[in-house]
Amino acid sequence: MAHKAIREADGKRMLARLFKDYSDGKYEISDKVVTVRPDTDIGALPNQYNWLTSEKLVVKPDMLIKRRGKNKLVLVGADYKQAEEWIQKKSKAPTTIYGKFDADGKPIDKGTVGQLTHFIIEPLTPHKDTDECYIAIMSTQDGDTIMFYHEGGVNVGDIDSKASRLEVPIGTYPTADELENKILKKIPADRKKQVAGFIEALFKFYADLNFTYLEMNPLVVTKDSVTPLDLAAKLDSTAEFDRGEKWGKIEFPAPFGRTLTKEEAFIEDLDSKTGASLKLTVLNPEGRVWTMVAGGGASVIYADTITDIGYMCELANYGEYSGDPSEEFTYLYAKTILDLMTRKVNPKGKFLIIGGGIANFTDVAGTFKGIIKALNEYQKPLQRTKVKIFVRRGGPNYKEGLSQMRALGEKLGVPIEVYGPETHMTKIVSMALKGGD
Repeated sequence: MAHKAIREADGKRMLARLFKDYSDGKYEISDKVVTVRPDTDIGALPNQYNWLTSEKLVVKPDMLIKRRGKNKLVLVGADYKQAEEWIQKKSKAPTTIYGKFDADGKPIDKGTVGQLTHFIIEPLTPHKDTDECYIAIMSTQDGDTIMFYHEGGVNVGDIDSKASRLEVPIGTYPTADELENKILKKIPADRKKQVAGFIEALFKFYADLNFTYLEMNPLVVTKDSVTPLDLAAKLDSTAEFDRGEKWGKIEFPAPFGRTLTKEEAFIEDLDSKTGASLKLTVLNPEGRVWTMVAGGGASVIYADTITDIGYMCELANYGEYSGDPSEEFTYLYAKTILDLMTRKVNPKGKFLIIGGGIANFTDVAGTFKGIIKALNEYQKPLQRTKVKIFVRRGGPNYKEGLSQMRALGEKLGVPIEVYGPETHMTKIVSMALKGGD
């Protein structure tokens, strides 16, 4: 499963098109959502959307930014001229986005610097602070979790400690009655059924369209309507072949402040074409320590171990391949890492750690064939850049895979040390970086 964030505007357009069907016509979401991109003729938008000049507006960046309110990046109650001027001003220079704030609202982290390029414009929804709630649905190992809190908005605080939770097992759907009794106890009686019905339909929408995360904060609840003001969402991008038509035209943007490298974009594209998982983030292209790790959990453990040993500044990449990718996809993944790794020579040499835990269903020998093919192609660059390779793996057909790796080391002219499940998963890190200490 590939959890990928989408823009707020794309999520709200999906709601506007489809939510009425999932709620049997009981709820409708407004389709008054406009996106402003770098190539948008902002002056011509009112010709297409008449409501832009007849209603008060709310304007925000739409770039996967959290805490936009605290970062003073929400314009409320503007007319269209003011909205246009605000967008043009915010687009001119880089902006610093802070993720943590103290009790007085002052930033307490260094922030992330980036250019604001995408904005969302919507009509203002008049309401009271007491009308605001919080709702989130997220995928878990055993199913999904619904989190609800009877208050919401920019100052909602530590929602993890406040919210009521309902665990929904895989393949089941919560009923309105169940929601009322378990997580809506603090909602006024005259609004409880309306909120319960909305969440019941929202979960159907979430599950059927392969969302992995869906948050609305605030969700404005009145006697007559339920309206999501802010929305954050992630989709399982591997479901695009099945649900793409329902999703409509959407994109999976990079996080604010970060532009994907050509290689990262290539791996992301590969990931979108397989039910397996292929991830790559380049941290330091001139680093000496490169990893090719099987499994998302293992990738975290290996990165932590490399950091603990004192080589954080030399860690070149972070990523994983898992879910039994094909030989061809593994080959392309490995080839991308090897190409990055061997571009520059470091007098001290470099290390490639091909690690992982004990696989449950990934064919170790099969994936190793793809890696071995890439290593053969890069024999001379690997020799030139003085690469030492350390391998540790277990799982289906691991003996065959490790045997192939040992045979490769004998003919490649590149040092390869190979270990199986009898060796602790991260032991090869200390073997490589500290000579076995």
